[in-house]
Amino acid sequence: MASTTVSVASFKPDLRSARGPRIQKGLAIRFMRVVTLILLDIFSVTLAWNFAVLYGTPLAYTWTEKASFLLLILTVEIGMLAAKGLYQSGTHRRDYPNLIQAVSLSFGFLVLIAVLYEPEISVLHSTFVLFWLLSVAFTCSDRVIFDVATKLLRNQGAIRHPVFLITDPQEQEDHVRLIEQENCYTVQGIADSSCLDRCNREATLEYLHNREIVEVFVSWSAIKNRQYVCWNFRTAGIVVRILSNQSEVHHPKSILSMMGYVPYMTIPVPMVAGSDFLVKRFFDLCCSIVALLLLFPAYLVIAILIKLDSPGPVFFKQNRAGLHGQNFKIWKFRTMVADAEKLQFTLEAKNEIKDGILFKLKDDPRITPVGKFLRRYSLDELPQLFNVLLGQMSLVGPRPLPMRDVEKFKTKHFIRQEVLPGITGLWQVSGRSDIDNFEDGVELDITYIENWSLWLDLKILLKTVKVVLNKTGAY
Repeated sequence: MASTTVSVASFKPDLRSARGPRIQKGLAIRFMRVVTLILLDIFSVTLAWNFAVLYGTPLAYTWTEKASFLLLILTVEIGMLAAKGLYQSGTHRRDYPNLIQAVSLSFGFLVLIAVLYEPEISVLHSTFVLFWLLSVAFTCSDRVIFDVATKLLRNQGAIRHPVFLITDPQEQEDHVRLIEQENCYTVQGIADSSCLDRCNREATLEYLHNREIVEVFVSWSAIKNRQYVCWNFRTAGIVVRILSNQSEVHHPKSILSMMGYVPYMTIPVPMVAGSDFLVKRFFDLCCSIVALLLLFPAYLVIAILIKLDSPGPVFFKQNRAGLHGQNFKIWKFRTMVADAEKLQFTLEAKNEIKDGILFKLKDDPRITPVGKFLRRYSLDELPQLFNVLLGQMSLVGPRPLPMRDVEKFKTKHFIRQEVLPGITGLWQVSGRSDIDNFEDGVELDITYIENWSLWLDLKILLKTVKVVLNKTGAY
């Protein structure tokens, strides 16, 4: 695939949002595999029970002849097989020791039910014992038949998953040979690691979507320096399998599997990604509308105090870097003198942030008396509820930074721009302005992004109230 550059300025959704939404590719093949296995198991268990009743010692209980008892048997056995993961792809369905254990456990559960229903029944009744032996034999046999049939079809080029390989040129030949050994994939294209760069990533995803790619194999060397690539693929409905020659490599949320002698990691992908984000957006809208209505009197009081305190506008508007680096105007109550931005150049030498990316000055001479009070209780941030209403910000997320700060970013820092910025965030409730190293703040932002959930947002909002009331780290 030829590398194609796309404009980062074009609108793209938050990493957490669904894209369309898109259903995970290859779902039909997976669905048919599971349905076929279940039907085979139903046939095997039903056949085992009928043979057991036919050739075993006749049972003296009429309830065992009812269709409802056979339905109970099927429900318990299929449920146990599913709970043991025996309908998953790959080696899981061929895990015969686990299969025998699941059938035996379900048999034990059924015997327990029978004993509770009829205490006089014999556990060692020949019909039950024969049913157990035949269930084990038939279910193992149907898996063997299924695998043989699957291999024959795949040798003919059928029911193969279309995949794409992303690896550096020197590793391509080895990785292609490794993938083809599995006999269930068709490699439809190969690209080098440059297709994962920020400027090329959207074009890569669109290319894969148009080619109906089910899974992508990525070498560890191609992905290790590109954080959140897996998240991008996940929201596009594509499974990422990370190939590695280093058995010690492990991602905390990954599932380790083997391909030949090489381990690979898989980060689970939901069938439809991003539904929680829609709830988050709905929550932001409702909260911002209610807050704006309730706080309207406070807005009027603050506006009057600012006007009486110093000349200049009530609101301060500034270009900030939002989602994917797009510019937007952030709204705040003015807390500094009118020409504060021009005066900042003369104060750069006094910057208290160690790496110089952000600008923070504890006793900033540009802050007005009313402005100092507003900052102490974070009241200057209240107009950002309008930004939330417009969809430019969220209630919780990494803080949007001035363009002056973003221009000093290193590549790894742009990760925080992949989600909607917020009025408050994990950084703000973990020290606010007391954190004097930008890298420490970015680590907190990354921690939030990696562990994001609606519950985490609620906890941060509640903690924000406590931090504001305690005036922790505010200046």
